[in-house]
Amino acid sequence: MQLFRDLGEIPADFGPTALTIGNFDGVHRGHQAVLERIVTDARNRGQASVAVTFDPHPATVHRPSEAPRQITGLDERLRRLEATGLDAVLVQHYTLELAKQSAEEYVRSVFVDALHATTVVVGRDVRFGWQNSGDLDTLRELGRTYGFDVRVIDDIGALPEGTDNCAGSGAASEPGDGHGGRWSSSHIRDLLTAGDVAEAARMLGRAHIVSGTVVHGEARGRDLGFPTANIGPDAEGLIPADGVYAGWLVTEGRKHPAAISVGTNPTFDRVRRRVEAHVIDRHDAHVDDFDLYGKYVVVEFVARLRGMVAYRGMEPLIEQMTRDVVDTRAALGLPSAHGTSVN
Repeated sequence: MQLFRDLGEIPADFGPTALTIGNFDGVHRGHQAVLERIVTDARNRGQASVAVTFDPHPATVHRPSEAPRQITGLDERLRRLEATGLDAVLVQHYTLELAKQSAEEYVRSVFVDALHATTVVVGRDVRFGWQNSGDLDTLRELGRTYGFDVRVIDDIGALPEGTDNCAGSGAASEPGDGHGGRWSSSHIRDLLTAGDVAEAARMLGRAHIVSGTVVHGEARGRDLGFPTANIGPDAEGLIPADGVYAGWLVTEGRKHPAAISVGTNPTFDRVRRRVEAHVIDRHDAHVDDFDLYGKYVVVEFVARLRGMVAYRGMEPLIEQMTRDVVDTRAALGLPSAHGTSVN
């Protein structure tokens, strides 16, 4: 997949293209269905398939106090977009200057002059240009002027329905998806905020992740016999509700089962919220063959085990952490410490 971060990076002879546009936060199953269909149709027509997206999220520029927390960081979003088979992604740096372009100025500069679009795929509620002045009728009119077709995403039977602005969330109707029959980035955010990582994973089509660099903590976990890898303040991805989770820690291409703690560690009156992963069966996170400090890791959340609790003294805390490890094994389908299945 080609990645363009500026219009000037796009080759003059790039295209013709079939493109869509949106934030694609999380690149959930609805997004995937839309994008994979665009990829297939583009190949059948001899076009390059392109997604146009933004960084930062437009809301952080226009309404910073109301901006939604992003499900994934940009790097993870790009990896997930690439997995759909897209030929290229254009990441536009979103600024007030960009936002002030009229609908026609934006379409002409991006869709026409830069990407040579012959097909533009959007949802019925598409809005673009200064103060969202452009809508579907505007786009169709501009398509007639500049020579590109506008295809509307309506329904999963033909093309999956688009949701949010700019076809950004591409919803697919499916009974029981928990949000009025629509896949939705905002609903996934709500699920993660409530700690329901299992349902969020169903909508994402994969486990939710938080990634970042491992930093030194207070070493309390090691002192208690449960050393943890602490994700630093550079963490990307929406951190789910406080609590203890079963999941995986991924580093250098290897997955390790982990009991994951999210929160402020109320037993020790810690204030800053953090993500800590205790790798099961590793007795020290900094031994020679498993030195994680300073390394980039990915934490995958599989299931929520319990909420966060403040304990009186070390003994009940250690007992609970021991139970958390047992419960983690069960949630991940791993053998018990004695070699028998815990399922």
